[in-house]
Amino acid sequence: MTASARVYLDYNASAPMRPEVIEACAQAMLLAGNPSSVHAEGRSARDAIEAARDQVARLVEGASSRVIFTSGGTEAANTVLSSALHRAGEPGAERLLVGAVEHPCVRDGHRFPIDAVDTIPVDPDGVGDLGWLRDRLSASSRGRTLVSLQVANNETGVLQPVSEASALVHAGGGILHTDAVQAAGKVPLSMAELGADALTLSAHKLAGPKGIGAIVLSEGVEIEAGLLRGGGHERGRRAGTENLVGIVGFGAAAEIARRDLDREAARIAQLRAGLESELRRIAPDAVIFAVTRPRLPNTVAFAVPGCSAETALIALDLDGIAVSSGAACSSGKVRASRVMTAMGVDPALGAGALRLSLGWKSSDEDVRRFATAFEKLTQSLYKRRRAQAA
Repeated sequence: MTASARVYLDYNASAPMRPEVIEACAQAMLLAGNPSSVHAEGRSARDAIEAARDQVARLVEGASSRVIFTSGGTEAANTVLSSALHRAGEPGAERLLVGAVEHPCVRDGHRFPIDAVDTIPVDPDGVGDLGWLRDRLSASSRGRTLVSLQVANNETGVLQPVSEASALVHAGGGILHTDAVQAAGKVPLSMAELGADALTLSAHKLAGPKGIGAIVLSEGVEIEAGLLRGGGHERGRRAGTENLVGIVGFGAAAEIARRDLDREAARIAQLRAGLESELRRIAPDAVIFAVTRPRLPNTVAFAVPGCSAETALIALDLDGIAVSSGAACSSGKVRASRVMTAMGVDPALGAGALRLSLGWKSSDEDVRRFATAFEKLTQSLYKRRRAQAA
């Protein structure tokens, strides 16, 4: 089967690069100068970076002077989640409150002592418990607090109450970081409306190149040089010659995502509705997670009782359909999903969780192709059930 014949339903893992982004990257490759050099070639490279910085800032309605480019969302989150992030003139945080369903780069990538970290619990749909957060923030004797709550979950697509959380955090004198990696380009984002002091992004989730991300800071919040030191790059906040090609591609992807957001969100939401309708038709006992909650328009997380994720992934892949498991995947091995565990999903059901995520190339034909392959898979499952019951 050729690559062109396959159906790609794994945009939350990585989105195919748009042709316009590839062209922008190709043009950036022709810029010979070092962005830190003062000659004409260097100034041309610097101009390209600053133009991209403006484009990324516009995507989240932030200030371009507050955008710091990194090697990706993981470096961005790792850098932010430390005492290096602080309000101007104040020391850094002493404790961290982190959502139970955060991405591993947030949940495991911080640099706080383990006894200074608490986990914000979630309800059965994976939404953060603001009552718990309010109570914990009231324990002011425990010191200055950094709270990290994602905009949208990568497995279920559930949107978190970030703006409500930020009001609580700020009332208690704390700082709020939000991981917007999955949300960027799929739902509108505004630093001010979210109330975020720091927001992190990754280009390849919105059809940009891999290996480039960003931190966006609000006014009045500063961050010391994090993992990479030894140069004045990125206004002294992140050392190392900038990834010119990646940054330019990131900017192009951000600009396209902002331009097309409303139209694409509506189109993709219709495709998702079609997917969910097909799931219910083919497998009436399928459980679609958090279906009544606000979610990203492109994401469906579901499980069919008795159907293991590993079996389904292999079967669908052989039929030319690329999807993800709700479980964490590392080195080709499927492990129990911490998101499903935090939501209190029955372990047997959670072990079968699959994620379908749509994007800019997705079509009605993709939905039809998936339905055909999924129906074949479930018919085999139901046939085994009947044989076992006989």
